[in-house]
Amino acid sequence: MSRDGEEPYQPLRVDPSIEAAQAAGWPGCGTSEPENRWRAGLSALKTAAEGDENVLYPLRDALRADATLGEVCDALRDVWGEYRPREI
Repeated sequence: MSRDGEEPYQPLRVDPSIEAAQAAGWPGCGTSEPENRWRAGLSALKTAAEGDENVLYPLRDALRADATLGEVCDALRDVWGEYRPREI
């Protein structure tokens, strides 16, 4: 016991084989399917932004594929640039 009467902290150590067994039980875990959907969603968004398509639908699909708002904004900035108001 420590001087305050509390037991010292002992972090939980998990056996790596248990972690692997748990991951194997989840479909899609450890595969690149979610990453492929994420990458495809951002790519479709950039393609729509480069043309004259409505970007709303690819933007929504990218967000549903777990792209963050920052990643979506970065994809649009890559195509359109960043607005800078002119000096008055």
